[in-house]
Parts: sequence; C-alpha cells; structure tokens
Amino acid sequence: MNIFEIEKLPGIEEEEIVDILKENEDVKIERIISTGQVSDWMVQEKREYVLLIQGNAVIEFNDKTVEMKSGDTLFIEKRERHRV
Repeated sequence: MNIFEIEKLPGIEEEEIVDILKENEDVKIERIISTGQVSDWMVQEKREYVLLIQGNAVIEFNDKTVEMKSGDTLFIEKRERHRV
C-alpha cells in the first residue's frame, strides 16, 4: 500500500477514511484521511503517536489546543481526553 494513493477524498459531510495499516497486540498503525471533519471527544486506553503527513490539524485537549502542520508529531497519553 502507498499511503498517498487515495481513491476518493471524503467530503466535509462524510466520515473520514480510516485504514488500518498494521495491527498486533503491541501496536496499531492507522492512515486517517480527513477533509475538515471534527471528531467526537475521545478517551482511549492506548497511547497515540500522531504524525501529520500533509495539511493542517487542530488537536483539542481539556486544557490546551495544539495546532499541527505537515511534518509535525504529537504524543497523546492513554486516557487523555482529546478531539481532532
């Protein structure tokens, strides 16, 4: 799979595209393609490492907001409430 090969971008009113690239008991790697959707608040039981390949994103936490641009990375602790 080439992470840049995309059949169709989702519209703003459509769900973002989530493809699981690799998953086992130790790690889960996803490709998420979003065109401006806002997620619900999430509290997950695993730590997350975010790598923004292209575009911009805003990650909201209870006490801060992180603005990301292409190439930025972010580590999210487990059970840290956030949304994109």
